[in-house]
Amino acid sequence: MGESVAEATLTSWLKEVGDTIEADEAIFEIATDKVDSEVPSEVDGVLLERCFEVDDVIKVGQTVAIIQVEGGKETPQTVVAPEASPEEEPATAMDSEVEQTVAVAMETASSAPAPGLVSGSQRFYSPLVRNMARQEGITQEELDALPGSGKDGRVTKDDMLGYIQSRKAGPAPAAKGMGASAPEAPIPAAPVASPAPKSPAPGGPGDERIPMTRMGKLIAKHMTESISTSAHVQSFVEVDVTGVVNWRNKVKDSFFKREGEKLTFTPIFLEAVAKALKKYPMMNISVEGDTIVKRKNINLGMAAALPDGNLIVPVIRNADQLNLVGMARAVNDLANRARNNALKPDEIQDGTYTVTNVGTFGSVFGTPIINQPQVGILALGAIRKVPSVIETPSGDFIGIRSKMFLSHSYDHRVVNGALGGMFAQAVADYLEAWDENREI
Repeated sequence: MGESVAEATLTSWLKEVGDTIEADEAIFEIATDKVDSEVPSEVDGVLLERCFEVDDVIKVGQTVAIIQVEGGKETPQTVVAPEASPEEEPATAMDSEVEQTVAVAMETASSAPAPGLVSGSQRFYSPLVRNMARQEGITQEELDALPGSGKDGRVTKDDMLGYIQSRKAGPAPAAKGMGASAPEAPIPAAPVASPAPKSPAPGGPGDERIPMTRMGKLIAKHMTESISTSAHVQSFVEVDVTGVVNWRNKVKDSFFKREGEKLTFTPIFLEAVAKALKKYPMMNISVEGDTIVKRKNINLGMAAALPDGNLIVPVIRNADQLNLVGMARAVNDLANRARNNALKPDEIQDGTYTVTNVGTFGSVFGTPIINQPQVGILALGAIRKVPSVIETPSGDFIGIRSKMFLSHSYDHRVVNGALGGMFAQAVADYLEAWDENREI
C-alpha cells in the first residue's frame, strides 16, 4: 500500500468463503484516509477463511484471507508443519511449500477465542476485539456486558481501549453469575472518544436526513482537528496574470500536439509555488509537539475534485525538480486518476504544502483550512478581466488586465504575518514576471 501507509480499514468483502478466485481478481476493498482500493488475489484458488470483518482496522503485513491453491489440503485444520516424520510419505515440493505458507498464515491470522471467551449470545465480536480481550484477561461476561458504539451495537477498538483504561483505573466489574462475595462495580459507559449522538435537531415536514458518507466523516474530522490544532490566519494578494494568460493562449495548442498533454494554469501556478518555497523554506515545515520539522523535499499537495463533489489531495513529490512539461504531466495524471477513483493510498501521503484552486468553482478568493501537519495552504481564485491602472513612462492609463487573488492560510503558531505575506507576494512576483517569450 506504500511506504507511508501503516494500516487500513476493511470496507467490504467481494468474495464469500468457498468462492473460486482467479489471480488478479479483487477479494476485498480497503480504505486508507480518503482512498478506497480493491485488493486482488495473487493466486488462483478457493477462499478458505476471512480473517477480518468489515470495519476492522488491519495493519500492513497482517493476513486478511487464506486461499487454498491447487495441491493444498482440503481444510486449514489439516495443515501440519513441513518437517515430516520418517514414516510419512514425502510430500511434493509444491505441497510442502503450500502447507508451510498456509501454516504460517494460519498462525499469523489465528483469532480463535481463548477459553472463557465463548459467547452464548448472538453478538458479533471482531477478531481484533477478541484478541484484545484475551490479552487483557477480559471474561466473556464482561465482553457481553460492554456497550458497543459500532454498527448494530458492535464493540469497537475504541470501546475496548476505553474499557481497558477504566478497568485498570478501578476494580474490575462483577461478572454475571458470580457469587455475592464478588464486589459489584458498574460497567463504564462507552469511551469519551465515542460519545452518544446528540438528539436530532427538530425539523419540518418534508425534511430529508442524509447519512454522511465515510469520506464525508473523514473530511469533517480532519477539518475540525485542523481548526483546533492550528491558529489560522490569512493574507491576500492580488496578482496581474495577463502575461501568463497571453503566453498560455499562444502555446497551448502546440504544447498539446507535441506532448499529448493539455496545458492548464495549474502546473504554472505550482511551479511558482515551488520556487517560492525554495526562497522561503520555513513555509515548507511541519510541527511535531514543540519541535519544528524543516522538510528537505518539496512535495506539493494538489486539491482535486472527486465525482461525488468531495476533494482529495494527491501529492506531486519533489515538485521543485520538475520542469513545466513534467509538472503538467504529473498534474494531469493525478487529476484524471482522482476523478476515476484510481489513486493509490501512497499518492496522498507526505505532502509538505498544499495548493487548492477555488477559482474552478467561480470563487474570487477563499480561506482554506490547513492540511495537517502542514503549516500553509494557498487558494487560487478565479482569473477575471478587470479595469486596472497601468503605469507607463508616458503616464498612467486604464486598461483591461487579467487578475486573480491568492489567499494564503498559514499556522500563526510558527509562521508570523511577515513570512506568510512575503511568501504569497513571492508567488505573485513570479507570476507577474512571466516571460511571454518563454520556450518549453
